[in-house]
Amino acid sequence: MKTKFSHVNIISRNWKDLAGFYIKVFDCTPVLPERDLAGEWVDELTSLSDARIKGIHLSLPGYESNGPTLEIFEYNENISGSGKNINLEGFGHIAFAVDDVEAKLNQLLENGGSVLGKLIDADIDGVGNITVVYAKDPEGNIIEIQKWN
Repeated sequence: MKTKFSHVNIISRNWKDLAGFYIKVFDCTPVLPERDLAGEWVDELTSLSDARIKGIHLSLPGYESNGPTLEIFEYNENISGSGKNINLEGFGHIAFAVDDVEAKLNQLLENGGSVLGKLIDADIDGVGNITVVYAKDPEGNIIEIQKWN
């Protein structure tokens, strides 16, 4: 059986604002149509009652138009979490490779993001040199910004 990676999903407080952040800062592009999903099939799929999901898929930079996407959805009734930490079990972060880590970090900060740790330049034995920083999008989701030298 053939397997192909499809997408990663973020549940957002405001899908339009968060999608705008990823479009502006990380050069993602919308994959239309926008989603507005509801009905018995959504309730059965999610085990929720009267669920409505709105959002969009964003094409990730560096891939063809049929590549993996970042899916940003908002439910009619989201559940707030207790915060995201770099060492929390489950999905940890999304990573973007860039030409200039510091410039991309500054762009992220100018658009409502925040820094999680320090910008680091490190040699990793057997792998190479990396410039890297962890940051957060405006809703607190963790992003790794990296450049392998």
